[in-house]
Amino acid sequence: MSTEKPIRVLVVEDDPVAADAHVMYVNRVPGFTAVGKAHTGAEARRALDRTAVDLVLLDLHLPDVHGLQLARSLRALGHHADVIAVTSARDLAVVREGVSLGVVQYVLKPFTFATLRDRLVRYAEFHASAGEASGQDEVDRALATLRAPGPVALPKGLSAPTLERVTVALRDCDEGLTATGVAEAVGISRITARRYLEHLVDAGRAARSPQYGTVGRPELQYRWVTGS
Repeated sequence: MSTEKPIRVLVVEDDPVAADAHVMYVNRVPGFTAVGKAHTGAEARRALDRTAVDLVLLDLHLPDVHGLQLARSLRALGHHADVIAVTSARDLAVVREGVSLGVVQYVLKPFTFATLRDRLVRYAEFHASAGEASGQDEVDRALATLRAPGPVALPKGLSAPTLERVTVALRDCDEGLTATGVAEAVGISRITARRYLEHLVDAGRAARSPQYGTVGRPELQYRWVTGS
């Protein structure tokens, strides 16, 4: 068993449903633990004052302050946690400004668990490389671990929190589920459930096969792909 301490993450997100999903995502990545969540900048400051935090998963659009303003004030107060910024904006000026404030990664909304997992894994590699570099090559390698391909956006009309609920329902049912079964479990329409299930199939996280009944056309049965 590893004795290394997990990377402690504070989730800052104004939407309670999204915040819960992000906490769940963080806790599913080995080596990370969510130590708290905050829905406003004021809550985030209080959480950082009372809890040791290595990384802040920070929504830039908070009800009481812009995320970059919050990051700037935290630096001024002596908080040195790194920041992964979460935003739906594509403004590169914001990206440039964030570099000087400890923003090490950006994740564009909406995003899947796989997207955040990739960012966290890369951050963990960067975090583990702390220390004195032997030369330019080692510096370049450390910085390269933070570089990632562009975020994988969900298809239009799909949301990350609902995708997580569909994922949990499917993963927890060993015998698999039809779109009707997922719809009943999650509380969405059968057509909507099928869109999410087909997205999981396309992403390689689920498999489908026809389920033959006694009458009519076979219904598709979806199963979680073990190891996804």
